[in-house]
Amino acid sequence: MSRKPDPRKSDPGSELNARTTGHQWDGIEEWDNPMPRWWLWTFYATIVWALIYVILYPAWPLITGATPGLLGFSTRANVAAEIERFEAANAPIRARLVAADLETVTQDPELVSFANNAGAAVFRSHCSQCHGSGAAGVSAKGYPNLLDDDWIWGGEMSAIHTTITHGIRNTTDPDARFSQMPAFGRDELLEPAQIEAVAQHVLAISGQDHDAALATEGAAIFAENCASCHGDEGKGNRDVGAPNLTDAIWLYGGDKDAITYQIVNARGGVMPNWNARLSEADIRSVAIYVHGLGGGE
Repeated sequence: MSRKPDPRKSDPGSELNARTTGHQWDGIEEWDNPMPRWWLWTFYATIVWALIYVILYPAWPLITGATPGLLGFSTRANVAAEIERFEAANAPIRARLVAADLETVTQDPELVSFANNAGAAVFRSHCSQCHGSGAAGVSAKGYPNLLDDDWIWGGEMSAIHTTITHGIRNTTDPDARFSQMPAFGRDELLEPAQIEAVAQHVLAISGQDHDAALATEGAAIFAENCASCHGDEGKGNRDVGAPNLTDAIWLYGGDKDAITYQIVNARGGVMPNWNARLSEADIRSVAIYVHGLGGGE
């Protein structure tokens, strides 16, 4: 069976040979066909459109911004205008919220509805990083669950509002809630044996397995060193931010090792004061939102 000769090879000057690029891959040659006219005109049109766009709209980045374009278009300005429009629309109800008595605000369904929606947005933007998207805290220790009834500084509406406004143990607000537990081990205020006894006493009052003899010894040490903040029965004192040690809710863990570590090193978290970043209406909104999650008192 014979193969028909390739005219491009038999006649180097043939028309078919002139339509190849001269490139070959495993015997396959590349044709040199012109692009379709419609495709070329479309390509040229995109170049013209790009030049017009660069002239009319922001395009080239500069050191502090970008070329503004002849039209002066700005997505940032558009967003700012939309925010301003909504701020103006919400101004009356925000003013009512600021003027309302926090203890009776829940009696106004319209205010509560607005505050819950606004507060949820504020919470997701500023609070969820530490307290979790659902306010149940995060996996790391030291981030409080806001859904339970265990409040170190109080769970009433006004107490939550104060905590959000001024924060906890920060250095930027003179009215920040502040408490400092002594580091009984690190600062050598108690001997290791005394710390062990106190830890056993805390296990006892929280209903956990413990060494009864050591717990009895620890009770006396607790009364002398810890009861002034945590109370004689260990139920805490919200006036000084001392947690209840008799329940099953623990900020840094409630097993023996965690309790011992806390007595030795005295950990304490820091919360920023939000009055420097949020408006009073936003603070009240998030306070109402948190209070309504189920743990507020």
